[in-house]
Amino acid sequence: MPDVLAGGIFVLIGGAFVVGSLGYELGTPLRMGPGAFPLLVGATVAALGLAIVIKGLVAGEVASFGPIPWRAVAVIVLAVMFFGFTVRGLGFVPTSAVTALLTTLASSRVRPLTAVAVAAGLTVAATLIFVVGLQLRIPLWGPWLGF
Repeated sequence: MPDVLAGGIFVLIGGAFVVGSLGYELGTPLRMGPGAFPLLVGATVAALGLAIVIKGLVAGEVASFGPIPWRAVAVIVLAVMFFGFTVRGLGFVPTSAVTALLTTLASSRVRPLTAVAVAAGLTVAATLIFVVGLQLRIPLWGPWLGF
């Protein structure tokens, strides 16, 4: 029952975000605090996970997972760790670019030129969304680069 397992994982992850967000101020609907967004995202993920669990139980399907793509798992975990450890030192733009490039190259079917184009697009989009739109206080270029 892969749907039940996957849905359960979503419920656990969403629930963890909900519990974690309660340690922060939630604010009001017009002036949301730092805990409001993780609470909303966590609740949405948990609700979707619950829907997947219910669908899996109703369908009663059984399917094999197939081989685990260990290369992709390792590269994506390393990319997320890279982002967490270097975003303050390198800055948002270079860290986002390298992280996006690594995660794109996690698939063996992606050509290098396509990976670079996707990484550039994701970097621009992330910068516009998080730094410009949401005014996240992270430097675009970090002190490790001398800017």
